[in-house]
Amino acid sequence: MATTKTKAVKKATPKKTVDAGSVTEPKLYSLAGKEVGTVTLPQEIFGLAWNADLVHQVVTSMMSNARSGTADTKGRADVRGGGKKPWKQKGTGRARHGSTRSPIWKGGGVTHGPLAEKSYKKKINKKMKTKALYMVLAQKMREGHILFVEGLEFKNAKTKDAAKAFKALASVKGFERLSGTKSTATVTIPAKDANVLRAVRNLSNVELAYVQDVNPVDLMSRKYIVMTNPTESFKVLAGRIAK
Repeated sequence: MATTKTKAVKKATPKKTVDAGSVTEPKLYSLAGKEVGTVTLPQEIFGLAWNADLVHQVVTSMMSNARSGTADTKGRADVRGGGKKPWKQKGTGRARHGSTRSPIWKGGGVTHGPLAEKSYKKKINKKMKTKALYMVLAQKMREGHILFVEGLEFKNAKTKDAAKAFKALASVKGFERLSGTKSTATVTIPAKDANVLRAVRNLSNVELAYVQDVNPVDLMSRKYIVMTNPTESFKVLAGRIAK
């Protein structure tokens, strides 16, 4: 009698998860890339666990809301011409037609084409959007992709000074790609600063954003977040849920 061998099935090992509040005091750096202290993270922002369903819902809704909906076509009633019957109904040996603007004719209307009045808008509750933003920040923090800088000041508003500063920040372990040419980082500042805007706007590797305007789509489209003046930035972020 033939015997059959059965292979032992290995039990699946659960994936390791990182505690949401494990990182509480990350390092604070100067523009020269030197460590100058630590940052105390507010747990109501950086202590949230990752909720992929909520973040996906908010991100896809925001991307839908950004669609302009300009694609437009004309039906047979919208195109010019075709008022006269091409030929008589019978006796020509040809197929019968009532208008040259029929969808099967060249220059005719489009059947079931996109229309400009179509709206892609989706409603997003404000609390959902803010919570998704906090979750993205918390996840970025756990992955080690947020760099805290004490301040971002350029008195002369020169691009070369900004490039020099980000090259120095690229010396921090884990943030080497800050000195590249691709857009890899979102730089956040707590308040508007004309000199910082003029100095950074011509750099291709970073994108400047005000803390009050940051959203999950922008933060997830780039690997790093460089958050300047953390104390003031945390106040602005905390105020978004209270509005």
